[in-house]
Amino acid sequence: MNIFIHSTAIVDKGAQIGEETKIWHFTHIMPGAVIGNKCNLGQNVFVADAVQLGNNVKVQNNVSIYGGVICEDDVFLGPSMVFTNVINPRSAINRKSEYQQTIVKKGATIGANATILCGITIGSYAFIGAGAVITKNVPDFALILGNPGNQNGWMSKFGDRLVFDNKGLAICENSGEIYKLNGETVECLSAK
Repeated sequence: MNIFIHSTAIVDKGAQIGEETKIWHFTHIMPGAVIGNKCNLGQNVFVADAVQLGNNVKVQNNVSIYGGVICEDDVFLGPSMVFTNVINPRSAINRKSEYQQTIVKKGATIGANATILCGITIGSYAFIGAGAVITKNVPDFALILGNPGNQNGWMSKFGDRLVFDNKGLAICENSGEIYKLNGETVECLSAK
């Protein structure tokens, strides 16, 4: 298999690692984790049991991905961003049976030091700004900033901010793709 695992990384027996994936310094992958092809896991990353990472997922340094997190293809997890897995943790009370599923859809980006509360779905190609705290579901293509996170616009698949005209249309400056704003949702009309 064409996988790179740094000598300081720990990959427990039973973890599934896809082709061309790279696992860097001091990273720990638990036995029930499933990691797709062409992923890159930076330094000091933890991936728990019952985590699923799709293909081409980029996990930057100092990220812990807890049980119940699913990241679809092409997701970017910025440095030191945080997932939670229980709504009301207490050290003296075991709440492992209360872990909630968190889904990060295809192509979404989560910025450095952002916090994602458990039980949330982050839509396809959404863009979570650095330091944002996400407390509710995020629509496809949404740009979320702040604490608590609030929608501050829309982003293209390419990662450019979309500016809609009076007909509800926007063109991504870099890809040329056309987007349509329909009330509270955005769709790409000319996917490439």
